[in-house]
Amino acid sequence: MATEYDYIVAGGGASGCVVAGRLVADGGFKVLLLEAGYSNKHPLLDMPPGIFKMINGTKFMRYHKTVEQAHLGGRVHDIPQGHVLGGGSSVNAQVYMRGRPSDYDAWHQELRGSNDGPDWDWQAVLPHFHRMEDNNRLHNDLHGTGGPLLVSDPGHVDSLSRLFVQAVQGLGEPFSPDFNGPTQRGVGFYQFMNRHGRRSSSAYAYIAPLENNPNLTVRLQSEVQELIIENGAAVGVRFNDRSGTVQTAHCRGEVILSAGSLITPKLLMQSGVGPADHLNDIGIKCKVDLPGVGENLVDHPEVPITARVKGKAGYYKQGEGWRMLKNGLQFKLFGSGPVTSAGVEAGAFVNPTNSNAEPSIQAFCVPIVYVDRDTKHLVEDGYGLTVTTVVVKPKSRGTVRLASADPKAMPLISPNLLKEKTDMDTMVEGQKFFLKAFDTAPLAAQVDKVMLPDPNCRSDEDLRAYCRRFVKTNYHPAGTAKMGKDGDPMAVLDPRLRVRGVNNLRVCDLSAMPDINAGNTQAPAMMMGDRCADMILGRL
Repeated sequence: MATEYDYIVAGGGASGCVVAGRLVADGGFKVLLLEAGYSNKHPLLDMPPGIFKMINGTKFMRYHKTVEQAHLGGRVHDIPQGHVLGGGSSVNAQVYMRGRPSDYDAWHQELRGSNDGPDWDWQAVLPHFHRMEDNNRLHNDLHGTGGPLLVSDPGHVDSLSRLFVQAVQGLGEPFSPDFNGPTQRGVGFYQFMNRHGRRSSSAYAYIAPLENNPNLTVRLQSEVQELIIENGAAVGVRFNDRSGTVQTAHCRGEVILSAGSLITPKLLMQSGVGPADHLNDIGIKCKVDLPGVGENLVDHPEVPITARVKGKAGYYKQGEGWRMLKNGLQFKLFGSGPVTSAGVEAGAFVNPTNSNAEPSIQAFCVPIVYVDRDTKHLVEDGYGLTVTTVVVKPKSRGTVRLASADPKAMPLISPNLLKEKTDMDTMVEGQKFFLKAFDTAPLAAQVDKVMLPDPNCRSDEDLRAYCRRFVKTNYHPAGTAKMGKDGDPMAVLDPRLRVRGVNNLRVCDLSAMPDINAGNTQAPAMMMGDRCADMILGRL
């Protein structure tokens, strides 16, 4: 195949689509975008509630299994990853969340002292969020219009979501009209990356407009196996095409890794860039000893509270049989109804122990019985409501390691969710707070029975045991190739997203985060891609 590319982007996820699209559209460069998964053009992917069919397993989702988690009693659980152009932005619940200013101000403080690097504080990253956004309700210093990413209020709100919002207000929390506004605290309705019942992924926002541009080559079902590093510089990649044939591509400029926080460190290590001891044990020659590769894995831990409700409220079986036909017809004829909802309309940010401090818990209100795949058999299905509690600034850290030198082998992942005592304590307080919401008017009148956690097991120790059994990923792995200042031995990247010790190689996905933001990570991933493009284009 042709090898005359200016840039190669390895991984067509949320950030990869942004950086590839901008390098072509704004720089006029010739770019090869390699994505291991499939096309994002599928009706199930486009519809906001498609996430609940995705989560049960399709070709558009790849499931990683964790290693046994000793602190969770040896439990093994799943970490799903989008296996499709657009990555998570093509299969997620589409919540538009950026985090809070203190997240990025803390990054900036951690990166201070580097000789060559842009600012990473809130005022530095806000312009990227602003120009990406086309908000259907807000336009101010914090929100933009006219950008490629369509951000909208929920198209449909279930009655259980409204009752949840009112009940949490009854507990003393303020109503929030904008979780991306001046303050994060409160309860309200999320905004979403969709419009008129159609998902707005990074693939649609940044790649679809360039479909006829000869400078952009998108190769699907093309999984990168290894980086080609010559004389200390990345000059290309080796990948398997859809037929399984090994192909080679070279570039004149840079290779940009955007394969996600689980695969990006795998590719670095597979290519000889990573912890020397681990690589030697695996049988891979170490080219650059970077002990931070695969370290610092951080994810938002999530634990459900699930109740059976009275009547036929919520979304139980709304995607099956005659209900699916009815909802589909309503959407086709009137553009309304449950099909315009991502199924997660309401949420909250609270600090159960200190209401004056920044929120420690994020909650999602899901009007169905919703638990992880390995615990689904432990709760009865039916008309129900789930409120998940999420620790937004976890202290626990995990690892990504190679299972073998075989590039086709899946990595060994140990997320260590809730391993740190402070994370468990915070989660227990979050559970206790939102359990009160189920007993608070007007939601209490709709609740038949709280099934999880067991009403007879509500002591702090009982709740810790419950959290260990039911904790799951919030689908936000980050930090495994983090940025850091000069002299930080665990810093994989410099503040310009360049891999230390290898020329012409950058990382622009969530791997680069020094610490996770407080909230959903899809918009921050796209921001990382946008900033990476600006750096390459000389605009930052």
